[in-house]
Amino acid sequence: VSDGNDVKAMGETLLFEDLAKKNITALNASGVKKIITLSPHTFNTLKNDYPAMGGQYQVYHYSQVLAFAMGKLMFMADLPPLRVTFHDPCYLGRHNTDYESPRMILRSLPGMKIAEMDRNRKNALCCGGGGGNFFTDLLSGGDDSPARVRVREAAMAGADVLAVACPQCAVMLEDAVKTEGLN
Repeated sequence: VSDGNDVKAMGETLLFEDLAKKNITALNASGVKKIITLSPHTFNTLKNDYPAMGGQYQVYHYSQVLAFAMGKLMFMADLPPLRVTFHDPCYLGRHNTDYESPRMILRSLPGMKIAEMDRNRKNALCCGGGGGNFFTDLLSGGDDSPARVRVREAAMAGADVLAVACPQCAVMLEDAVKTEGLN
């Protein structure tokens, strides 16, 4: 079932409203009060668009839940020392101003050192997957595609790992890593 974010981003307002109303009806009938999402896009839609249509829920992105729990989790073994950079997803960061939850998780992992890219938090470059481009590829995958530029920025930051908190960003950036030969 779609939350409607992508069709809304592509201008299909009536389809979005239909999907949202059906989802809200089903969620309300099930007595849902709290929702944890994997996608920042879904997080944004449920948190910011659904309330006006009767969808009143406490909505969390999974990174927020994990960040809250990090002090309570125990790790069996130390991880090898790694320099990790975090790509801020647009719908978690700029649209909902949460830049710290994913970083709190990374800082809590033994052996992790955060290496910030020059463009981070509110100034982070989009991976290029938002606004429906994930499905349409209107921006193409050329040398200057946002995802390829972004993975080069991660490499310039000296990162061993490029961490993401969005499934669409993961796909866009994994493809760019392969294309750039930065495995």
